[in-house]
Amino acid sequence: MGDQSPFLKIRNLTKMFGTFTALKDISLDVDEGEFICFLGPSGCGKTTFLRAIAGLDIQTSGSIEQAGKDISPLPPAERDFGIVFQSYALFPNLTVFRNIAYGLENAGRSKAEIRKRVAELLDMVGLGDQADKYPAQLSGGQQQRIALARALATSPGLLLLDEPLSALDAKVRTFLRHEIKDLQDKLGITTVMVTHDQEEALTMADRIVVMDHGTIEQVGTPLEIYREPATLFVADFIGEMNQLAAIADAKNHVTIGNHSFVCNEHNKEVGTRGVMTIRPEDVVPQPKNSKNKGSNVITVTIKEMEFLGSFWRATLIDKSLGQQELVADFSINAVSRMSLDEGAVIKVDLPQQSLRFYEARR
Repeated sequence: MGDQSPFLKIRNLTKMFGTFTALKDISLDVDEGEFICFLGPSGCGKTTFLRAIAGLDIQTSGSIEQAGKDISPLPPAERDFGIVFQSYALFPNLTVFRNIAYGLENAGRSKAEIRKRVAELLDMVGLGDQADKYPAQLSGGQQQRIALARALATSPGLLLLDEPLSALDAKVRTFLRHEIKDLQDKLGITTVMVTHDQEEALTMADRIVVMDHGTIEQVGTPLEIYREPATLFVADFIGEMNQLAAIADAKNHVTIGNHSFVCNEHNKEVGTRGVMTIRPEDVVPQPKNSKNKGSNVITVTIKEMEFLGSFWRATLIDKSLGQQELVADFSINAVSRMSLDEGAVIKVDLPQQSLRFYEARR
């Protein structure tokens, strides 16, 4: 990333549809070669944001610069990008070869140049023998790879992906996300992808932009977004998360029920009502002979256990938590080693670094 200017520089972007504000004063920098994911629930503005970058929905106010050039007023045809849609958007009446060649033909490339470039791209996406087929003769995964090859044909500076994998089944989706990420790494092309799939964003992105109601909630690496959510919305949206009603005691203490816990520093006033969060996998079961008597060690009863393949999900209860339940994910080895079962009374540790306090949403 260094000191160089961002490849995409977005400032104070707002998009109105009538009286509805789809994007509210958004600013974002994207470095050259980065893979960025816009992640959020339906209606959060992520697709509108992508379409504004493409010029398909011109912003109401604000500016977009690409490679130092102000592209804000430019129509899509004058912007330097390739785009892949969820629906593939291939021309059904053209062969695979002609679909990929389309942009090159419009750019006035020679026939020899087009043949060479299309062959390169087909080999790159692993479909070198499919040039003469029509889209309807290909699987969904193959069609999406052709759509990707077409988007890359003119060697654009920016690749835009609008939920490119959501129409595919799970196995193909997993395979293609690795293919796309490997290809992006190899080409070094700056890429912005819209997705509502957390797993896709966490595995593919260099940085994730979490959005809600037309605003950016947090920008960070997948690890930062998952381990250090900046807001209660991000904590709730990304992965599984316990949310326990709590009251702030001091800068790194909260009270739940009648128990005081040490947590990450929160800087909320004493008495502030809010939510303490911890991920189920961060709840640590303690051996029977454990001498750990830390302030975050509590005694609980296992109310329910659910087998989820690679781990057991346990629902924990105790009077010290009031009427609230705590969900914990225990490894199969831990369950076997400690003979954990429904009705068992055990001690668990809620590590300080895993506990975060957020003021209640208004």
